[in-house]
Amino acid sequence: MALEPANAQAAPYPVSEGILYLVPTPLGDERDLSPRAIEVLRAVDLIAAEDTRITLRLLQSLHISKKLVSYHDHNETARAPWLVERLRAGQSVALVSDAGTPLVSDPGFRVVQAAAAAGVRVVPLPGPCAAVAALTASGLPTDRFSFIGFLPRDPGPRRAELERLADRPETQIFYEPPHRLIETLRDVRDVWGDRRLALAFNLTKEHENILRGTVSELLAELESRERVAGEITAVVAGAERTVDDWRLPDALIRKLLDAGLEPRAIRDVICETFDLQKRAVYQRVLEAAGAK
Repeated sequence: MALEPANAQAAPYPVSEGILYLVPTPLGDERDLSPRAIEVLRAVDLIAAEDTRITLRLLQSLHISKKLVSYHDHNETARAPWLVERLRAGQSVALVSDAGTPLVSDPGFRVVQAAAAAGVRVVPLPGPCAAVAALTASGLPTDRFSFIGFLPRDPGPRRAELERLADRPETQIFYEPPHRLIETLRDVRDVWGDRRLALAFNLTKEHENILRGTVSELLAELESRERVAGEITAVVAGAERTVDDWRLPDALIRKLLDAGLEPRAIRDVICETFDLQKRAVYQRVLEAAGAK
């Protein structure tokens, strides 16, 4: 669906000279491009794009004609200082990736780092991000999470990375191409165990779908298909934190019960103090309350 062009009578967006704007672009549905993002793209002097062909199509749908330069993994070492020179000369630059928020598993780190070191102002715009969208719809805890990006493609390094992260209690998020998804999920089950999992396919696109279940359940579903296709974001439950010595938490539970606190309030205090899982703590609180 093409976007409506901005009102030609509207006042120009006040883009300042010598500023690097980080502009998120739609994951699929062009309507997710914010009015502010459209105004910035219309107003800047230069747009640095991961793939100029993809960005050109987006700009054409907006009736925007703008100078484009490529900025991707293979040229960013040379392109970053060149862009900083343009910025220091007073030009305004928008950085975009093919889809989503720049720098989130996309190029951009080097130019932002170089711009900051040169005293150039960097202005981030909020917008589409597959990792955040998948997390919020996953049904898994959102209070703490880690974004892994893409796991290593080769089995040995991939399993080593999974082992390094195996004891992390927060929700884990990673991107995975469809041709490696089944193999990677087998490694996840072998290394992390049969945790809860959500797989978000083609977010904001026509065939958007989110599968939820254990790793084994979703593996069985995927293995029954003729092929796995789409852009995939995986959201995996964190490790269940175990406690070898409950003496200190139990002692505090008893003191708080004696002080008259409600079990749920005690649970929250214990979890925050000792960084423990709510379910296990609440069970011990109820057991201690029943024994009084």
